[in-house]
Amino acid sequence: MLFGKMTCKTVAPKIWLALACTLLSAPVIANEAAEPSPAELIEGLVSGRAPVGGPFELTDQTGHRRTDADFRGKLVVLYFGYTYCPDVCPTELQSITLALDNLGANAGAVQPLFITVDPERDTPARLAEFVSSFHPRLIGLTGSAADIKKTAIAYRTFFVKNAAAASGEYSVDHTGFIYLIGKDGRYLGFLPPGVSPDEIADAIRARLGAE
Repeated sequence: MLFGKMTCKTVAPKIWLALACTLLSAPVIANEAAEPSPAELIEGLVSGRAPVGGPFELTDQTGHRRTDADFRGKLVVLYFGYTYCPDVCPTELQSITLALDNLGANAGAVQPLFITVDPERDTPARLAEFVSSFHPRLIGLTGSAADIKKTAIAYRTFFVKNAAAASGEYSVDHTGFIYLIGKDGRYLGFLPPGVSPDEIADAIRARLGAE
C-alpha cells in the first residue's frame, strides 16, 4: 500500500514512501494519556496489523446525531479533513464527487462521509455550507474534541492543530487517506491521497461487486 501525507499540502506520489520511512523510524514518545503516536497509528494502518474503524456518534450538518449504524447497507467512503483546508481537502472531496458521478446508478449504494478534524471551527452550520459544494449525498460530521479524537484514533488517522497566527487563523496537519467501509460496517481498505476519480470509482465498483 502507498503512504499518505500528514498535511494539507500536496506531495508528489514518488515521495510518499520516503515520508513513511521517515515517520515510522521516528522515536515513539508516550504522552500522559497513552495515546498512540503518529508512527503507531500509521504503521498499524499501512501494515494491516491493527484494527481499523469502529462505532462513533457524531453530529451531522443538520444538527442531528448520527452513528456508524445509520449507514449500514451502504458502502461508506470516508474522508477526514476540515473546512478551512486550503487545498487538499477540497481536492480530495471533489475527486470523490467525480467518482460517484462516474458510478451512475450505482452511486445510490454508496454513502460519502466527511469527518472534521477541526471541531472547534467546524460547526454544523459551517459544515452545511462546505459540503454543499460537493456531492449532494455527502454528509459532514462534527462533534466534541474528545469524540473526534476517539473516532480519528479508531481509523488510524493522525491530526494536529498548528500554532495560530496573529490573526487567530490556524491550520491542521492530518493524514489524508480515503477509507472504504463495507455495508456491514467492516473496514475494507484505504486509498492514498492524490488518487484519481477513476481510481476511486474502480475501487468502489470492485467492492460493490464483492459484497
